[in-house]
Formats: sequence, structure tokens, C-alpha cells
Amino acid sequence: MQRAVFTTRDPVQALAKLDEVYALRDGQWITGGDSSMSFSSAGAGPVSYGRLRLSGSAVLGTTECAEMVCIGHVLDGVLSTTSGPNRFPHRGPFLFPQLPCANYWADLDLFSVSVDGAAVAELAGQLLGADSFRLQFTGTRPVSPVMARYWSSTVAHLQRDLLPNAQVMSSALLRGEMTRSLITALLHTFPNTFLQGPPVPVVPTPRPAALRRAVSFIDANLGEDIGLLEIAAAARLSPRGMQAAFRRELHTTPMAYLRSARLEAVHRDLLAADPTTGTTVEVVAARWGFTHRGRFAAAYRESFGQSPSTTLHA
Repeated sequence: MQRAVFTTRDPVQALAKLDEVYALRDGQWITGGDSSMSFSSAGAGPVSYGRLRLSGSAVLGTTECAEMVCIGHVLDGVLSTTSGPNRFPHRGPFLFPQLPCANYWADLDLFSVSVDGAAVAELAGQLLGADSFRLQFTGTRPVSPVMARYWSSTVAHLQRDLLPNAQVMSSALLRGEMTRSLITALLHTFPNTFLQGPPVPVVPTPRPAALRRAVSFIDANLGEDIGLLEIAAAARLSPRGMQAAFRRELHTTPMAYLRSARLEAVHRDLLAADPTTGTTVEVVAARWGFTHRGRFAAAYRESFGQSPSTTLHA
């Protein structure tokens, strides 16, 4: 964690700090009288948090957050635009425009969160599974009041519970999780191309051999802890391609096929079992991964038309 506090009554120093932190270009004081500014910050990795207090005079300038994604929250005073279509709310979170935007600051108490734009774009691509995805923010206000509250509560939790906790902030793993949580909230709160998702790629028709490899792998590993990723790897397809193949060829999903195959294994074992030796339905079901008695019994009855205990004692 890096923490800093800056205070000044020098108008030139104040404008330089506003330029450094908020990319306020061509700033100028437009009212007379004494002015003062204080700015405190805390940063970890690609994220930094700031609290600005500006009093005595008003400032006019142009912001252009091209490399950073900066979210402001006006606590008191005025921050308003004087050009362009963007309008900041009097209270609540807003996104500083990434294109030049002239604005007016007066007697301002502002809380802000700044995130490295490259880190935001990288996580957006990872979440969408599209390395070539290009992120662009398209608005300054939250997409809904619900998401505005979600963003504010996320930031409040980080500010209140995580940032002051030296043990938490000393862990690279926890700092990474904190950053991902914040960026994920950001991507879902403010209008951007991530919310539209990438174009759905055309999935090539898989060769029948790929499907045969997947089915063989499932049948050979019914008793193992396998899932979609393992099945796709065995078939040499992507998870999305694997799902498309099963829907197209078998009219089901890989996981539904796995579940059905395990039910078949239970059915075979129950038919072959001798209940007089102490074998129970629960033991056989657990052997094939079914631990919830009610859900298993319902699935079994749907597949075989009778209860598993009837099969056992047939």
C-alpha cells in the first residue's frame, strides 16, 4: 500500500496536483479570494483511492481520462460539465469521460477511485473469454440505481474493511481478489461494451471423432471428479465447442450426459447387488457421486420408472 497526503494554499501547486491526479488540463482559477486544497490517497497495484477537498475558489478546466478509468463521487460542493453531452449527478457515483470534457469545480469534496485502464480492459477480455475484445465506456452515469448502490457498497466495503487492514493488504492474493472484485463491479455499473458482450463466434462443426473421444472419456471416468473442462480437453475442443457438439449431435449437454451415465451405473449396480449382504441404495448412489437422497431418487425414478429401492429388491 502507498499512502500520501498533500495540502497547499498555492494556486499553482493545486492546479498541478489536479492535473496529476484527475488529468485536469488547462486549469484556471475563475474566482478571487483565498483558496486551499487537500488531497489524500491510498493505492495498491492498479487501483488508487483519493479524497479531494477544494475550497475558496472555483476551477475551470478540461478533464481527459484516457489511460485511467476514474470514478468520482461528489460528497459536497459542485462538479459540473460546461460542454458535451455528459452530465454528472449532483450526488452519487459517476465516470469521468475518457474524451476531453470541460468542467467546473467549486467548494468541492470529492471521493474518487482510479483504476489503470489496461487492467480493466484485460479483465473484461478474460471474463468474456475474448482476448481481442476492445473495451469502451459509453456513458458517465450508472446503468441503474441498483447498480449505483452496488458500486457504492463495494467501494465502501473495500474502504472500510480492507484498506485499513494491514494483514489483508500484505497478501498479494487478497489484493488481487480485491482488485478483481472492484473492476468487476465497475464493468457492471457503468455503460460500456463489456455489457453487450463480444460477437458470438461461429463454432466449427466438430468432427465425429471429437465427440467419440468425449463420450469415451466420460464412460471411462464416471467415478472420477470430472467436469466440462476435463471432458473438453479429452475431446480436444474448447468448452464452448464441446457444448455445441453435444447439443447438435446428442441433443443434450456434456454434464447432463455425465449425470445420465452415472445414473445408468447406479442402475446396473443395484440390479447386480444382493440386499441381504447389507448393500443399500445410499451406498451405491454415493459410489457414483449422488449424495442428495431426494434429488437422486427423483432423477432415478424419472429415468427408470421406479424407485431405486424397488430395483435393489427386485
